[in-house]
Amino acid sequence: MKKDTISVSLEAEKLRAIKKYMEKKEIDLQAELAEQLQKLYEKHVPVNVREYIDEKNEEENRAKTPRKPAKNTGAANSTSTPQE
Repeated sequence: MKKDTISVSLEAEKLRAIKKYMEKKEIDLQAELAEQLQKLYEKHVPVNVREYIDEKNEEENRAKTPRKPAKNTGAANSTSTPQE
């Protein structure tokens, strides 16, 4: 799926503080923001719309991935003798 970028304004001192304390806890700010955006998406976008978007993305992914023909290894034609 194509991604868009958003920008959010915050006072510089507050941003420095967030970065400093998140870094101490080894938490990635970008990952945390992405997680919060996902929660907002799930909270505000109706389930049927989310399902439609998911299905559309799956179709796009299938269209991008070329299917390879199954290789015949000959295993189906071979006979094996069970060992006791």
